[in-house]
Amino acid sequence: MRIWAKLGVFISALLSVGCSINPPENVKVVNNFELNRYLGTWYEVARLDHGFERGMEQVTANYSLRNDGGVKVINRGFNPAKNKWQQSEGKGYFTGPTSRAALKVSFFGPFYGGYNVIELDKDYQYALVCGPDKSYLWILSRTPQLDAGVKQHLLETAQRYGFDTDKLVWVKQP
Repeated sequence: MRIWAKLGVFISALLSVGCSINPPENVKVVNNFELNRYLGTWYEVARLDHGFERGMEQVTANYSLRNDGGVKVINRGFNPAKNKWQQSEGKGYFTGPTSRAALKVSFFGPFYGGYNVIELDKDYQYALVCGPDKSYLWILSRTPQLDAGVKQHLLETAQRYGFDTDKLVWVKQP
């Protein structure tokens, strides 16, 4: 009987993490969002590291429209340990109005995680994105490198929201 209790706790934990889509408490999501301006390729400048991206370099995310009204997500990066490119495809859907940059994204079956744009340049040239809690954070840019002033601005924004920016991994880009 004990094994079933442990299995139940594990499944509950997996579902709660896998299905968390709301932004962290007190983190504001960008409003007046225009998806068509956000579509295209973004370079990952920095991230809080997780197993699914560990060691990856030259990471990009490409967003395009899906036929069902959602967003197709293709994440691609080079794994130097395996000396090969790796890619994963996901799908995203807005969790509310499309003018609010809060989506749920899935790369694996019915499990969705939050994708929340919390800072966005007026020209859609850089973005700060977080997941459902403060252990997920990405700095994205339309170019492989960011100006030092922009980096500092994004770091200050993330720190103000309580993200541990000392743990950011700065992604090697070409």
